Amino acid sequence: MKVAVIGTGYVGLTTAVSLAMHGHEILGIDLVAAKIAQLRQGKSPIYEPGLEEALAQMLEQGNLQFSTEIKDASEAEMMFICVGTPEASDGSADLSYLLAAISDVASLQQPSSGKRVIVIKSTVPVGTGDRIAEQLRGNDGLYVASNPEFLREGSAMQDALKPSRIVIGADHEAAFAAMEQLYNGVNAAKVTTTRVNAEFIKYASNAFLATKISFMNELARLSTVLGTDITTVAQGMGLDSRIGPEFLRAGVGYGGSCFPKDTIALLQLAGQHGISLSILDKVRDVNTTQPAWFLERLEEQLHGVAGKKIAVLGLAFKPDTDDIREAPSLKVLEALQKKGASIAAYDPIASAIVVAQFPNVEYVKHPAAAFKGAHAAMLITEWKECVQLDWKEIKASMAAPILFDGRNAWPGNLLKDAGFVYTGVGRS
Repeated sequence: MKVAVIGTGYVGLTTAVSLAMHGHEILGIDLVAAKIAQLRQGKSPIYEPGLEEALAQMLEQGNLQFSTEIKDASEAEMMFICVGTPEASDGSADLSYLLAAISDVASLQQPSSGKRVIVIKSTVPVGTGDRIAEQLRGNDGLYVASNPEFLREGSAMQDALKPSRIVIGADHEAAFAAMEQLYNGVNAAKVTTTRVNAEFIKYASNAFLATKISFMNELARLSTVLGTDITTVAQGMGLDSRIGPEFLRAGVGYGGSCFPKDTIALLQLAGQHGISLSILDKVRDVNTTQPAWFLERLEEQLHGVAGKKIAVLGLAFKPDTDDIREAPSLKVLEALQKKGASIAAYDPIASAIVVAQFPNVEYVKHPAAAFKGAHAAMLITEWKECVQLDWKEIKASMAAPILFDGRNAWPGNLLKDAGFVYTGVGRS
């Protein structure tokens, strides 16, 4: 099928490349000319394992092209909308980019255009697709479908090529038929439903995953007082098939482009309808305060951080991405600087992005260098480079062998035996 993908960010570019790999003719569209020029050269503007290699391959095979002009998509049978819906000042989703893209697509539709499906992949408030469909009712041949994304940054290509499920919301058989043809051959459970249900599935999924994380982080605070080990507790919980092991890891909190934005958007939507989502309110509260709670443990151990050197390992919100949106590391860096600490930070990808916000931090090119002369070290993002370390060398280089494991990824018992003062999140 001939498919246009509007927006070439994390979701749009991954969607475009994966659909091209499934044999479709894909045109990626973005208004930023510099980004399009980069993509035409086979260079990805974002870091995602496997994405750049697949991008270059699809360009070479001719399945994938890029443009800044919407008119170049005039023959597309499907138009995927993958633009950002950032958080507005009141917490609601800012739909300005989405509505602009919809307007551009509508301008293409002519009596001779035939059937064309607008597929909203951007995360949007429940009811958005229906409102857009109503606005486009006079454009014969245009149909609107909701097809939310469930991509995990760091494994987005795997998720796009082998999705856990495909959710399709529409109100016309032509739209369902086109989506079925598009995903023909993709082995995944499919949910066909209304647009509002599809939109709500996306928000509800992210809210539930965020809830699991914050629940474990709150239990970790109790575990610290009780002297129990939250990692063992999580292991025992996860063996129950009704709970499962995913998203039970305590840490310094979630970040990224989805969970923070989507939870507040869902709270804002509920408020508009007079509904209180008290559990979700608490989820956000726990996540907001988790980095500060962990920093308090550091300050207690060091009797304050003023004048002390702290090593910060990992800056992206999760491994295998360069995304720093809502990353816990940003709260940690800000708090440490305000309290007068000097900081040496390492991240294999994201340092070049964080430096613009925190120019006074020392950014090192190897994780071991961050430990040199440090009075304590904090693991914020569990990159393998930050976990697989020569601990003998590191202990010898530190001013004090004090470790704070914000992801419970370091071998705590082994480190204690080696003479380190080790503190995890809710670990005894």
